[in-house]
Amino acid sequence: MRDIVSTPAFAIMISLVAFEIGCIINKKTKLSVLNPLLVGIILIIIFLKYFNISVSDYNKGGQFISFFLSPATVVLAVPLYKKIKLFKENALPIFSGIFLGTLSGIATVITLCHLFGLSKSLNLSIIPKSITTPIGVEVSKQLGGIPSITVAAIILTGIIGSIIGPGVFKILNIKDKVAIGVALGTASHAVGTSKAIELGETEGAMSSLSIGIAGLITVLIVPIMTKIFHSLI
Repeated sequence: MRDIVSTPAFAIMISLVAFEIGCIINKKTKLSVLNPLLVGIILIIIFLKYFNISVSDYNKGGQFISFFLSPATVVLAVPLYKKIKLFKENALPIFSGIFLGTLSGIATVITLCHLFGLSKSLNLSIIPKSITTPIGVEVSKQLGGIPSITVAAIILTGIIGSIIGPGVFKILNIKDKVAIGVALGTASHAVGTSKAIELGETEGAMSSLSIGIAGLITVLIVPIMTKIFHSLI
């Protein structure tokens, strides 16, 4: 049994099974709070805990899943290609929305971490919460954060954004497909984009674009903003 558990194929298999169960539960219940990714994570944690399987053994296969995150994110450019004309027509408001959304997200994290008295390492780890995992982990390392906490923050941000996003749009009466896509992609990265794709092709395309641009903006401005905010507060 030990030999089977320690193989990469075992971790990959239980990850796929857990996520598929999450998809089935989500479709059956139609509850946005039962996000397939969230359900899958909970099931894997319970499974590892119940059978006393170490995280290091699980990561022998989990690392292969992480490796494919980057190319999987690139595939999200396909919906954008189909809507390239719409993007050209709305280039300025799209870029403005992504920039301001990224800026406010970073500023909010730094301010709240200071107000709640969180340590500097935790602050630096949470700052890249709204960008896709491969970029967020590298940003966290450069800032001196803790990558494992960054990954957890990114996952939670994506799940929460995909769950409450549609409700927020309804409350604020936001119906523009471009705005919805930009909001989900900028705030909730790939998980939000998967929700955007469910809402429509235009939303998915704009959300896909937002992931890449938000990640680039974060890489460029985070070091500057961090120094400015920490010197002020």
